[in-house]
Amino acid sequence: MIYYSEMTIHFDEDKQNQKLSDLIHKEEEDLVQLLSGKYGVDYVNLQTSNVNTDALRLIDEKTARDLKMAPFAMQDKKVKIAVRNPGDPKIIATLETLKTKGYVPELSIASTQSLEKAWKGYKDISFAYESKSGSLEISSEDIAGIISEAKSLPVIISILENTLKGNKIYRVSRILETMLAGALAIDASDVHLEPEEAYVQLRYRLDGVLHEVMRFDIDTYNLLLSRIKLISGMKLNVKKDSQDGRFSIHLPIGEIEVRVSILPGAYNESIVMRLLNPKSINVPLENLGIHPKLLALLEKEMTRPDGMILTTGPTGSGKTTTLYAFLKKVHSPDVKIITIEDPIEYHLPGIVQTQVNDKGYTFSEGLRAAVRQDPDIIMIGEIRDGDTAAIAINSALTGHLVFSTLHTNDAAGTFPRLVDLGVNPSTVPSALRVSMAQRLVRKLCPVCKKEATVDEKINYEIQKTLDTIEDKTLIPAEIKKMWLPVGCEKCNKTGYKGRTGIHEAILMTPAVEKSVQMSSSDREIWLAAAGQGLLTMKQDGVLKVLAGITSLEELERVIAITD
Repeated sequence: MIYYSEMTIHFDEDKQNQKLSDLIHKEEEDLVQLLSGKYGVDYVNLQTSNVNTDALRLIDEKTARDLKMAPFAMQDKKVKIAVRNPGDPKIIATLETLKTKGYVPELSIASTQSLEKAWKGYKDISFAYESKSGSLEISSEDIAGIISEAKSLPVIISILENTLKGNKIYRVSRILETMLAGALAIDASDVHLEPEEAYVQLRYRLDGVLHEVMRFDIDTYNLLLSRIKLISGMKLNVKKDSQDGRFSIHLPIGEIEVRVSILPGAYNESIVMRLLNPKSINVPLENLGIHPKLLALLEKEMTRPDGMILTTGPTGSGKTTTLYAFLKKVHSPDVKIITIEDPIEYHLPGIVQTQVNDKGYTFSEGLRAAVRQDPDIIMIGEIRDGDTAAIAINSALTGHLVFSTLHTNDAAGTFPRLVDLGVNPSTVPSALRVSMAQRLVRKLCPVCKKEATVDEKINYEIQKTLDTIEDKTLIPAEIKKMWLPVGCEKCNKTGYKGRTGIHEAILMTPAVEKSVQMSSSDREIWLAAAGQGLLTMKQDGVLKVLAGITSLEELERVIAITD
């Protein structure tokens, strides 16, 4: 009699699938090694090799995956590239493109699993590289896509949160690029990174007002701080002193200059990055919000062969944009224009532009050199000292039209400020034609702004300002309505979209000339300018409120409305 004992057979499906996968992979590796002899190229197994991220950066991820290729090693200009099919015409075309950039590609053949290991490296690399000192070039379609697609803060916050996840050490450059790309996407002018005790706050300045974007951890910030110092040309070991630097971002839309300021704080160093976008600078004179009466006067003065037009206001009031608008208005093939700037924010064809530096080429030195170049028109980015002021005044007196800026509160403050800088009061009236002051106010979003009735108290303040306007033809017939901000997707829930200027100006007249020569105060110069019929900034602002261009609340944020 035979007895059979019960037996249980366990079948491990996962283990068998793994064995099958390993067998398939081994067969592919064997096949690839055979093909290497057929094509006459080396075989490489990237699963046992390190992939150089600098090499991987030369070909974007989408192209690499589509064509089944991966750059994996680089020394100087020699680049080793693994491919699955060396005979693919598209791969050959890609190699030719690399050759035109000065690279020497060397092909190797690799299996698909080997390439997949290399492609994993894309998630940890920065999609920017420094092409030269102080230059950051963004070449990734992913990063460039942020600028074209992310048009609202919520979208940018989501992208940043996803970017902050993962290995911070490898992704710090990409975090920086995403912050900058997000700022450019919504036309922010500045990026602020402000460390607190337990976190770091990221804020964007939109249309002159700061908006909190997000908060993140201190460890990531420390890595960002080192990265920003490195590309800005700052000293990494200096932590108790302020530092200034700059770098450029090269994009299809043009070169963006980034000015960086680092300031030691209570918990860590804080960072402000100012984005000098050529798009925001390139505004025609007619679109700056200058009242038609003042605009006609400025255009007349710009036709003169000599004299000076000064634009004044605090930092961020749009003075540089106004200067560029002046230059574009007067530029023609029969005049020579030279600029001295810090930095060159927008490149104008047909104009000689020079940039000051910290190695002795100052505004005064640049101006001295510019005069020797026989210019018709000179633009000086800013009059900062007595030397520059004296040379600028002298240039205006000797047959040059001079445009420049000065830091004063209002148009009348220009005259005593020049005297304070050491300019002889008797020469100021002969040189200075127009002193203009300006501020920037946010424009109401045309999509969501709502009409409101002017109440009695506001009406009283508005009427007081309107009564001071000398030219009564500028006053609207009806002042019963104004508009208020609401907020929608188009304006990032702020109620405002874009900015415009409010302006005031004083012409040089015999009365003003006499006041300047007596070293009068701002108030006395305003009294001397009475009768010119030009608007003050307050009057210009109130008229823009009544026209629905801005709100009274926004105007009060920028200038004092009540006496």
